Amino acid sequence: MSETVATRRPPLGVRLAYGLRKEPDWPRLSAAELAAVQQAHNRRMESGLIRLITGFPERGVRIDWERVTLPDRRVRVRVYRPSDDRDSRLPLVVHVHGGGFVGTAAQCDWNNSRMAALPAVVVSVEHRLLSPGIALSAAVDDGWDVLRHLVEHAADWGVDPARVAIVGESTGGAIVALAAMRARQAGLVLRAQVLVNPALDVTASAFDYASMVEFRDSPTLTSSQLELFRRLAAPEGTNAAAVSPLRAEDLGGLAAALVVVPELDPLADQGRAYVARLREAGTPVQLSEHSLAGHAFLSMPGLVSQAKAARDRIAAFLSERFA
Repeated sequence: MSETVATRRPPLGVRLAYGLRKEPDWPRLSAAELAAVQQAHNRRMESGLIRLITGFPERGVRIDWERVTLPDRRVRVRVYRPSDDRDSRLPLVVHVHGGGFVGTAAQCDWNNSRMAALPAVVVSVEHRLLSPGIALSAAVDDGWDVLRHLVEHAADWGVDPARVAIVGESTGGAIVALAAMRARQAGLVLRAQVLVNPALDVTASAFDYASMVEFRDSPTLTSSQLELFRRLAAPEGTNAAAVSPLRAEDLGGLAAALVVVPELDPLADQGRAYVARLREAGTPVQLSEHSLAGHAFLSMPGLVSQAKAARDRIAAFLSERFA
């Protein structure tokens, strides 16, 4: 194996951890089988032992499960607050986890607790997971409706409605990007948006990017997972472009963005393409690329050392935008 090829591989710990797992036949899972996979994955992500991979939360940050009551439903959220909070009007960060058809806010405790230590109140949305009958549009509604509710009830949550940022990872990146567009339309002013290895295109062109070919067998995100994700996100007969931020007609006038792109990610070129489109539209944007890191690396600091640099970059960006 050449030195160039060897350095284009994920860290050994990631390859071992994922190589030992038996992957489901994702595209052929029945609805019941997918539900069982979702439950098993999320139980594992909330276990204490998994923190050896996903990282330990910052000390001095309280973490609690709460619920946001909306007119037609209640959405579970994971809330992070500084323990010594003396300010009743802290900045608000609305976070959306990744995974798409699996995933939970608990897998993001390491980074979310760091954002809370800025200090800020971080509310992570436990959105509806994709499955037959639940498309990406439902998860997008969960993210946007919780964001809007928190801003409208800022006093109840102890946050400053003039200092609000949104952060999303993978599928959460798409939800956050679309929330930024809805915020622009609704006149809700955001200080920042952060997209981490975002999934930004679920149209027929989703697999046309070079990184999709080069890293199709990535341990943390495979082509079969992406095929299932795309099928669930935009079922036949729905408008895939409507939930594909890369296909939006107007990207101007949006909140300043930081896009975090791990180099060894099938979705890497989607992130880069979105940065280019934001720049063309005049929206302030920064690109933070991380070599030798793969998809979801921010949720596995125990295996990927580059996660710390990305976490620090996100915290610094938010601090600047909240100042």
